[in-house]
Amino acid sequence: MRLLDRYILKQVIVTCAGCVGFFVFLIATVNALKDLLGYLLAGQLAPESAIKLFLLLIPYVVMYALPMGMLLGVLLVLGRMSADSEIVAMRTTGQSLKRITAPIFGLAILGVVVGVGINFYYMPIARTVYHQEFGQMLRTNALRIIVPKTFVREFPGMVVYVSEKRGNYVKDIWLWRLDKQLRVTGFSHAETGRLELDEEKNELVFKPFQLSTERFDEKNPEDFSKPPVRLEAESASFRFSLSRMFGPKSFNRKLDWFTPSELEAAKQQDAKTMPPGLARDQRLMRYDMIIQNKASMALAVLILVLIAVPLGIKVSRRETSANFGVALLLALIYYFSTTVVVGWFDKSPELRPDLLVWVPNLIFIGVGLWLNFRVERT
Repeated sequence: MRLLDRYILKQVIVTCAGCVGFFVFLIATVNALKDLLGYLLAGQLAPESAIKLFLLLIPYVVMYALPMGMLLGVLLVLGRMSADSEIVAMRTTGQSLKRITAPIFGLAILGVVVGVGINFYYMPIARTVYHQEFGQMLRTNALRIIVPKTFVREFPGMVVYVSEKRGNYVKDIWLWRLDKQLRVTGFSHAETGRLELDEEKNELVFKPFQLSTERFDEKNPEDFSKPPVRLEAESASFRFSLSRMFGPKSFNRKLDWFTPSELEAAKQQDAKTMPPGLARDQRLMRYDMIIQNKASMALAVLILVLIAVPLGIKVSRRETSANFGVALLLALIYYFSTTVVVGWFDKSPELRPDLLVWVPNLIFIGVGLWLNFRVERT
């Protein structure tokens, strides 16, 4: 039996690892494209920084990829073994379905343990570090905002253009001031200048030299019958806030990014400081829902495998696309019922949405046990 266990376990481990890796790469790439691609293409984020941030996304996406990958991997392995009549051959030797699938459920239990560690500890830490590093990298590379021969419009009320940039130094500088109607109220030009970053104030400092400025009538800047006011200066300083583009230096952590000890401390603090009422009850219930959701997501590995085992044996499909479709459909139904549907009740703490999250889990467990019983009897 050890030989049979090793054979099944090897097939499942290799296939599930490949499926989990596929989903991790897929989900992480989608998140990276959404968060990082624009900054990377604009030259505001260095490639090595983008790679580091991509790696920090992995614990977050494993939270979803692990149950889906295990589900698809078990479907693929058992579907192939059933199609090749390997399951029938094993059962003709007197082996029960429980004995045949014991290594699979052992691996699923190990997946639950890994899921608990990721969901409660590694994911919150990685997610927090991700946003801290993201903001810091953008501020560190804030000078990349100024792209030569490009009209930079990210600063409110100002358009910036430089024809050449070497490090912190720029040449042929043009700055146009705009009013609320986006009309030009004046412009400045300088042959050279320097860019600096004020990290304490989270500002980009633009220092042009030999600056010439023309200002129009602010009330009617399009009235060119009035001569503009001309000014000359040896140097000047323009300060642009980076908070609008990159956010403040500190950020508000979502409760989902708290570890259990941090959640408990925050819950006790809110319980002491918030006045009694609906808002307080909703806030305290939110802490309980986060704990239960993370535990549910970890247990999802075992629950989905419980359903995948009889489906893989019964359907007997070798086609990867068909099994992929079945796995995706089951995962979507599970995630929708345990997160979206239960989330509809998060404003009603009297309904105990923290416990309602387990209702879909109990339904899936019941369906899985029933399917396993049916397959065992056939």
